[in-house]
Amino acid sequence: MRLLVMTHSYAPEHTPPQRRWTQFIRYFSSLGWDVDVITPVAHEPHGRRTLDRRLAGRAFRRDIGSSGEQILRVPYLRHPVTRWGRLADHCFSAAASVVAGTISRRPDVVVVTVPSLPLLAAGYLVSRLRRAPLVVDMRDAWPDIARDARIVRGAGRGLTERVVSGCQARAALVVTVTYGFAEILRNRGLRNVETVTNGIDTTVRRLLPPPPADREHLNVLYLGNHGESQRLELMIHAAALARDYVHLTMVGHGVERRHLIALAQRLEVPVTFHEPVQGPEVSEFYLDADTCVVSLREDWKSFDATIPSKTYEVLAVGRHITAVVRGEARRVIEESGAGDVVDPDPEAIAALWKELHADRTRLATGASGRDWLHSHADLDGLSQTYSHLLRALTPHGGAA
Repeated sequence: MRLLVMTHSYAPEHTPPQRRWTQFIRYFSSLGWDVDVITPVAHEPHGRRTLDRRLAGRAFRRDIGSSGEQILRVPYLRHPVTRWGRLADHCFSAAASVVAGTISRRPDVVVVTVPSLPLLAAGYLVSRLRRAPLVVDMRDAWPDIARDARIVRGAGRGLTERVVSGCQARAALVVTVTYGFAEILRNRGLRNVETVTNGIDTTVRRLLPPPPADREHLNVLYLGNHGESQRLELMIHAAALARDYVHLTMVGHGVERRHLIALAQRLEVPVTFHEPVQGPEVSEFYLDADTCVVSLREDWKSFDATIPSKTYEVLAVGRHITAVVRGEARRVIEESGAGDVVDPDPEAIAALWKELHADRTRLATGASGRDWLHSHADLDGLSQTYSHLLRALTPHGGAA
């Protein structure tokens, strides 16, 4: 089995697609599969290369990944961290990925990760040129999010939706990370849809001891993307209302970060901002946290069928979750018993934090989140399911 994976982000970057596909590729390699990865030179999250060339890679040069996969890097476009800057970068790298796809080893299956819409089109072209079945790995609810976010307007909106829907319809398989979005696609007439949720390797995320039984402030942590999707200004306003008993820490990067810093300064809110972290530093932030924020804006209907990937990480470490979510993400929080779901309103959020500060026993969620992961998001089981789906697309029809 030879697999070609096209993704807009991969190791050594630390992003949701990197985490998802590093885990799957590790399993596929253990089966003896040959895996090729086409991805840009590492440049997230700042829009420019910040790592040494030996780590970030060089354009059109092959490297060997941690599981023996061959990684072919393509050029990127240095850009500001804005919506349009990232779109231009994705278009540039997608075009280069088509070239890379034609010079790679001929694959049995081509997998392209979305939400990079330009890369979706590139993956479709490569699959046609190499005469290999296409698998579209839908990590988000596209084109629905594009419609909600008004990323493209006017005639371009209809064209974008037709391109995305057309690629989904022509793919041999569409894989979603939530059951809700799979059902939405089936209701639109697609039959080539399966679900392989996100998961996490709990062996690399230790269960943390509960927060201290007594503390002057409630330490609230948000660790992740600072984008439009999260509507994090709600947390700033809530922290302003709860300034006497809450300290908010925000770790990460994104198009809204400067706006959030300016808002916190204007409101004189006790918020500490940190650049993105990885490895042991992540654990240190979780260890110091009393509750962790998982948030998606409520006015985008597509988020009914979206689960923030960070949810699984917080469940694994055993921290209480302040969840401003709905739909499938809300169901996960409620089933796991690992946190509280609160309305997207600063006063409601501040009221929850006041309750948690007054009764810190509610912060001790124990292993409930981790137990839920073992039952619903076991990484080996998910990898095995994905491997069966991919094998079924080849002439040997799923034979080992």
